[in-house]
Amino acid sequence: MNLRLDKLQVFDSHCHPQFPQYDQDREKMLARAFGAGVSMVCVGTDLEMSRKAVELAAKYEKIRASVGLHPNDFGELFEADKISPEKTDAFLHLANHERVVAMGEMGLDYYRTPDKEHQKKQKEIFEFFINLAYQSKKPLIIHGRDSQTGSSGRAHGDIIEILNFAKNIIYGGVAHSFTGSIDEAKRYLDLGFCLGFNGIITFARQYDEVVKYVPLENILIETDAPYLTPEPYRNQRNEPIYVIEVAKKIATLKNISIDEVIEKTTKNCKNLFNIYEI
Repeated sequence: MNLRLDKLQVFDSHCHPQFPQYDQDREKMLARAFGAGVSMVCVGTDLEMSRKAVELAAKYEKIRASVGLHPNDFGELFEADKISPEKTDAFLHLANHERVVAMGEMGLDYYRTPDKEHQKKQKEIFEFFINLAYQSKKPLIIHGRDSQTGSSGRAHGDIIEILNFAKNIIYGGVAHSFTGSIDEAKRYLDLGFCLGFNGIITFARQYDEVVKYVPLENILIETDAPYLTPEPYRNQRNEPIYVIEVAKKIATLKNISIDEVIEKTTKNCKNLFNIYEI
């Protein structure tokens, strides 16, 4: 596997190395990434995975963490149909850890949650986490996925509407694993957000024009590991080291050098998440 970047540093802006898929070889997997010059943001998806993200960030210099609740897990925060004050305090306590650089992932997912009442609860949790991010002065990591048929509405449209309403209390953010339209991309850019691209763009041609449209100054690269493995490693478990393949694809689509993609997206990631010491 010849993926070494020599003196270049590259940031995987969204991955989950705390997930159980790495329990048997986590240290070796991380060593491969660090050896190739890859630093990463370890993203929380619920309270337990957020705690584990913070633990990894505290252990490894090249890892930072985020604290969040995936929209499909909205029920974790409800008790008797109300948001649990105890869990609220737990999330906020984690968010204030010195190695936490963002709140998320958070957002709306209509693909796995087509029920309108459940979507309403997702919106409530999303707004709740925006307020937590404001209290902790952290940017947002947004998860958005539209319904399979479109009959349940556009998640990105609803997300953007909520973000517009709350824009005065938001410290920036990124729409991770972006698979929306050019119009939706423009609306995120108008809010000052970055867009995150991952392995999907290496095997799905329908996003080529979106990648070309978004200025490099607003792009973050990511893996979403252990999911969404890029070409040429599809059908294998994804790893942060494969973020380099995403950089290669963006370089090809924009007809620029991979060095330029890596240098700029790394700078974008550091600026958004206020990471200066790595």
